[in-house]
Amino acid sequence: MKAQCQSSDRISTLPEDTIEKILTHMPIRDALRTSILSKKWRYCWTRMPKLVFDDNMFTRSSIFENDISKDYNFEDKIIKAIFQVLLLHKGPISEFCLCIVDAEIVNEIDMIILHLSWNKNIKKFIFECVEGYKLPCSFFSFQELEHLDLRCCKIELPHMFNGFSKLKILKFDAVEITAKMLQRFLTNCPLLEELTLHFAAGGMPWKLPTSLIHLRRLVLDVCFLIQDEISSTLCLINNSPNLEKIQINMIYNGEKTLANLPDIQEDYSGLNLDHLKELEITRFGIFATEMEFLKLIMAKSPLLKKARIELSILVTVGEENKMLRDLLFLPFPRASPAAKFSIERPKY
Repeated sequence: MKAQCQSSDRISTLPEDTIEKILTHMPIRDALRTSILSKKWRYCWTRMPKLVFDDNMFTRSSIFENDISKDYNFEDKIIKAIFQVLLLHKGPISEFCLCIVDAEIVNEIDMIILHLSWNKNIKKFIFECVEGYKLPCSFFSFQELEHLDLRCCKIELPHMFNGFSKLKILKFDAVEITAKMLQRFLTNCPLLEELTLHFAAGGMPWKLPTSLIHLRRLVLDVCFLIQDEISSTLCLINNSPNLEKIQINMIYNGEKTLANLPDIQEDYSGLNLDHLKELEITRFGIFATEMEFLKLIMAKSPLLKKARIELSILVTVGEENKMLRDLLFLPFPRASPAAKFSIERPKY
C-alpha cells in the first residue's frame, strides 16, 4: 500500500521546470500556498519569474484569511504581503504587475519600485496607481523593459534619462505627461512596435525628431475638434512609415466646433502609409474633420485590407445615410479599392 501511495504521488516527482510553469499560471496567493504540497514544492514560488499583485489578491478575504491579527489596518496588510513576497523571492523577476488604487499607501510604492530597480531582469512592467502618483527616479533604471503598461500616474523624466532601448510595447492610460516629455520619451525608445495612448493628460507631441521606424500598431484617443490633437495624431502617423494597424477612438470633451476647419487632405498630401493593412475607428461621425481624416487615410494606404468604422451613438439615422452616400457613392481617392469597408452601429 505504501509503495502504491508513493507511486501515485506524481505531484512530488514533477520536474522543477514543470513546477515553475504551473506556478506562473496561478494567482500569486495560490502559488504561495503550494509550499504545503510536498518538500519539493516548498518555496518553489520564490523562483517565480512573474509576480502579479492585482485586485484579485487585494481583497479583504484573501489578505486576512488564516491571519489572527485582523486588527491590522487593511492597507498595512497589503504592503506587508508585498514586502514579504519580495524579500523571500530569490530568482530573477521578468514580469511584475502592481495595481494599487488606495491613496493611503502610495508612500510605500516608492520603496517597492526601488527594490525592483535592483533586479536587472524586468522585461514587462504593468502598474496602476491613484491619480497623480509620480513615478520615482528609480523606475527609469528598468533598462531591460520590453513591455510597459502604465495607468493613472504621473511621469517627469529625469535629466539623465536616456530612454528604454529595448522597449517594444508602450501603453499609457490616463498618464499625466507633458507633450515635450512624451516626445523625448518616444524618441528614446528606438525599437517601439506598439504604442497606445488613452486619455493622455498633457497632450501629444506636434513633431518628432526621428521616425518610429519599427512601429506597427498605433492606438489613440483623439478629439477632432482640437487642432493640436489633430496635428499630433497626424504627426505620429506621418513619423511611423511602417504602420500596419491604426485604431482611433474619437472622443468629445465638450469643445466648441472649430471656427476654421483644417484642410487635412491638403496639409498632409505627402503622407505615405505603404504598409497599413487595417484601420479601425470607433465613436465616429460627429465632425467634418473626422470624415476628412478617414478619406486621407483611405487615399494613402495602397495595401489596406480592412477598414472598420463604428459610429458614435450621437449619429442620427439621417446623418448615417448621408455618410454612407459620401463614402460609398461620391468619388474620392482610394489607394486600395479592394479593401473591405464596413460601417457599424455600436452594439451597446
